[in-house]
Amino acid sequence: MTATEIEYRQRDELEAQAAHMAVPEEPRPPHGPILEVDFTTSSPRSRTTNRPRRASTHQVDMARAIHNLLGDSSSTNLLKAECCGGGTCCRLASSSVLSTPPSPSLQPIILPDNPAFRALNLQLSPLTMNTVLKDTCALVEPVTVEPLPKAHPPYVSTVKTHPPPFVTPHPPYEVFAARIHHTRALTSAGAEKRTYHFDLDVTDYPEEGPGVDFVVGGAIGVCAPNDHAVVDKIFDVLAVPAAARDEPITLHTRAGRWPTIWGDEKERRLTTTHRELLTWTVDVQSYAPKKNLLRVLAEHATDECEKKILTYLCSRQGQAAFCELRTGSYVTLLQLLNAFPSAKPPVEHLLAVLQPLMPRFYSLSSDPHTIKCAHRRIIEIAVSVHEEDDWSGGKRTGVGSGFFERMAQRYLQGETTVHIPMFRGLMQNPLAREFQLDGPMLLIGAGVGIAPFRGFVQRRLQNATCANKVWVIQGIRDSLLDELYAGEWGADEKRVKTIVESRVGTGRYVQEEVRNQAELVWFVINSLDGRVFVCGSSKGMGEGVEEALIDVAIERGGLRQEEAEAFWKNKERSLQYITETW
Repeated sequence: MTATEIEYRQRDELEAQAAHMAVPEEPRPPHGPILEVDFTTSSPRSRTTNRPRRASTHQVDMARAIHNLLGDSSSTNLLKAECCGGGTCCRLASSSVLSTPPSPSLQPIILPDNPAFRALNLQLSPLTMNTVLKDTCALVEPVTVEPLPKAHPPYVSTVKTHPPPFVTPHPPYEVFAARIHHTRALTSAGAEKRTYHFDLDVTDYPEEGPGVDFVVGGAIGVCAPNDHAVVDKIFDVLAVPAAARDEPITLHTRAGRWPTIWGDEKERRLTTTHRELLTWTVDVQSYAPKKNLLRVLAEHATDECEKKILTYLCSRQGQAAFCELRTGSYVTLLQLLNAFPSAKPPVEHLLAVLQPLMPRFYSLSSDPHTIKCAHRRIIEIAVSVHEEDDWSGGKRTGVGSGFFERMAQRYLQGETTVHIPMFRGLMQNPLAREFQLDGPMLLIGAGVGIAPFRGFVQRRLQNATCANKVWVIQGIRDSLLDELYAGEWGADEKRVKTIVESRVGTGRYVQEEVRNQAELVWFVINSLDGRVFVCGSSKGMGEGVEEALIDVAIERGGLRQEEAEAFWKNKERSLQYITETW
């Protein structure tokens, strides 16, 4: 049976179903002739039949039912062609498109029965095996991989400890292996988030020119790899033989920057291995899946139901389900492979559609020029471990924070040569660039966002002309568990720092203390060279502090709401109000 015949059959079945669901027929008056127009002659003709006519809702129900199955854009425009990211099309679909159940005569989808698929929470109604899918995304061409020529010199991979040489931060420099000089936990057992402090030895970091150095308020970039255990699990699910994972290959890219981080967009031929590429160049967990990834899985799925579901997610009819998938919690590559076990695409196909693995940036938590350590050059950073619920019932950490925690555990267990692949950050915090000015400074932060302030305070308290010109408002959950760098800010720590605890005592938040200290805030921001700096999570803390600052401007400055918002916008443009949130 052809696709056209199937479509007509589906239309007939849905019309019968819609007629059954329609409201009762309206009786037509039995007397009097009925005037009709003969469309072949455009002339009126009369008839005296008493055939009752259907209510108008019948046509609406039938059109909607046909749209549910065939996605005919000519009948209605219930879904957008592309995902907006905000879940709007999901709400439209849940209120209209998915309201009519499919006909019982249509072949149902047999859903995969595994925890990974159930955790996706896909809304697949009214999808059936008979559904004709339209406007599926195109299949991306895979990257080209060739065996290494026999005459090629032996290739030694550094996948376990360091990225391959083609992963460069900014030419002509390479990623530097900074040895962990010391590490320690900043939080106590029972804290909601684990935070570690790291002393990194950068004594041998290459010079980049006069005036280029690690500075207070600066940052470093870290090339964190995917967890080696996760990479092995992906290979296992894809049934890649152990020998093939580390066999040297030639990678041929025709354009673009990948698999480098920065550099020119050009054609490349690189010697590497599948394990190196999957470990250091593509992100397998930080981004919501795109349609081109689902399309690759659909192309290689051998189970027809799994293929249908994956293709549906790539089509216009499946736009609502795709939006739900993207706007929910992040779905990892490993979860998708376990959810659709018959889909085992070659690694080259996955490399072509996965997002590049980008470096993570961390602010320095001290003034590099004040650290003295036996003729060694040390920089300090703090890292909080980010965790999410995993489909398998446990927790999974972020790429960067999980890598740092694994390195900290190795060091604390006795390893003496643990290295962090890093490079000097290309950008500095705006406050670092303006730090030479000695105006008053108010630092507002929560969690690990307080770490960069430590260096500012250390520098300020060493300068006699800056006395009584620096204040810190630090938000924490419980001072006994997660107060970072307690007692390490200098001799005047208690005088310059205010601690706000959200989980003990009165349970106050940072933004409440900002309103409480409205006089100080207004003094700092209106002083010559005065600055207010906010650092931490944008959700909750960042949004709350912004609202509190607007309230301060309304209270102390006598401004209206719109004027207060414009006031802080102007201060932001003049680098007096600086935010670094994530």
